[in-house]
Amino acid sequence: MIGRIHGVLLETLCASGQILVDVQGVGYELEVPLCTMEQLPAPGQSVMLHTHLIIREEAHTLYGFHAKTERAFFRELLRISGVGPKLALALLSGMEPERLCNAIRQNNISTLTQISGVGKKTAERLVVELKDRLDRIFPVADSSGAAISSAIQASLPLQEAQEALIALGYKPADALRTLRDLHSDSTDVPTLIRQALRRMIASSS
Repeated sequence: MIGRIHGVLLETLCASGQILVDVQGVGYELEVPLCTMEQLPAPGQSVMLHTHLIIREEAHTLYGFHAKTERAFFRELLRISGVGPKLALALLSGMEPERLCNAIRQNNISTLTQISGVGKKTAERLVVELKDRLDRIFPVADSSGAAISSAIQASLPLQEAQEALIALGYKPADALRTLRDLHSDSTDVPTLIRQALRRMIASSS
């Protein structure tokens, strides 16, 4: 099993979610989710990714993740009946891992089905099979059992803004990418929505 890749990023193919990393003269092709793609340096720079290798008769496919929590979530998703690597990547690309985790904890089927490829039955399986296994990836409470994790709290404005953009007809992945590209410190949801809309309209014109 290849557990980690450390080398030079040669190429990123955002449309297909693939990257090429040179490790001492050997080029490794990896498939990565959007949450990892957005954390990558510019081509030519050093990169380190946590990896998961899937071996099948027709291919050996290497998946790369910026954080160990992303890889852990990917592995948990693969344990769900009917969820393969392609859908697991789509889930991690369709919304932030923390928000995906939150939707599962809250039985939020409607939010889960907004992700491409996720139907109601798959969303229900995610909730039933994952709900009790997520604490080891994204702890929800402190030692007193009362406080929600700061990572989830910090992501709430982005979650609400993304949901508003989805309601306006934008794809979940496009909405999330645009909001992250803002690099805004604002926690005001209407402000985030306006900023994202301006950028999305400008990019489409």
